[in-house]
Amino acid sequence: MSVRGVEVRALDKADEARWDAFVATCPEASFFHRAAWRDVIEDSFGKTCHFLYAERAGEIVGVLPLVHAKSRLFGNSLISTGFTVGGGPAVVDTAAREALDARAVALADSLDVDYLEYRTGTATHPGWSSKPDLYVLFKKEIDPDPEKNMQAIPRKQRAMVRKGIKAELRSVLDDDTERLFTIYAESVRNLGTPVVPPRYFRNLKRAFGHDCDIVTVLDGERAVASVMNFYFRDTVLPYYGGGTAAARDVAGNDFMYWEVMRRAAARGFRVFDYGRSKRGTGAFAFKKNWGFEPTPLTYEFYLRRGTDIPDINPLNPKYRIFIAAWQRLPLALANRIGPLIARDLA
Repeated sequence: MSVRGVEVRALDKADEARWDAFVATCPEASFFHRAAWRDVIEDSFGKTCHFLYAERAGEIVGVLPLVHAKSRLFGNSLISTGFTVGGGPAVVDTAAREALDARAVALADSLDVDYLEYRTGTATHPGWSSKPDLYVLFKKEIDPDPEKNMQAIPRKQRAMVRKGIKAELRSVLDDDTERLFTIYAESVRNLGTPVVPPRYFRNLKRAFGHDCDIVTVLDGERAVASVMNFYFRDTVLPYYGGGTAAARDVAGNDFMYWEVMRRAAARGFRVFDYGRSKRGTGAFAFKKNWGFEPTPLTYEFYLRRGTDIPDINPLNPKYRIFIAAWQRLPLALANRIGPLIARDLA
């Protein structure tokens, strides 16, 4: 497919280094455009990925990582980038965007999906449907001086961080994902959400190497909180995290995110990306308490059937009974059946 001299091709192994070199410099690209997501998602969730790139005169001018998510529970969709919070075309010019859009729409038609979704954060397609302001992004610059970062945290939240310090909590970097999965699984069960398969965390750690680490908080020798972080350009992104019931008594979660910030600043990272949250949730309130101002995100949808934008999120009233029931499941049972459901929650 060619649009104004731009060819669109499917990513293969030989082109992954070129793809990532483009992502590293393209202003529209994010960590969630990295080529390694393809293998991680296919191996962890069994989904088919269609990673497309636009090329002009031998140079990559745009990328679009698409995940085909099809299930009986949640329908049939094509999402950029499924199982992450970002995606959509990352391009250097309009011709590249048009070429990738045309290929994506053609692919959506050939796969007969219900909809094509771009998790771009901004609306660029006037004829498409959009879901503005359901999600917001929390991002803030951090300083090389840890004391300045501490003083930038609002007083009440700062007191929680100091509570963890006073409790003599300490953070360590884990080489494997075992403690992270155990703690994360308990946290999401308590929220009523199915946990991802353990191999997903292993695949992420293996795929992203030095651009991914795990900060675990210890109370004595007991792990009470843990978070997987991604690093991209000058930004740290704490992504999959949680705490045990014991973490509440010693402000383990508060201390954990402070330690991620402190460690990242010491390494030279200058932006702390707290990620997306839904308005009206506990995660939204927690991040706002740190002094981060929410920036609205707009997801775009090319709807092929009907007129309703999909509403697959925990705030949808139709999921309330399921969430309440899931919260009461024994943890061992939730961990056994959760990955079977989570693989369809792209």
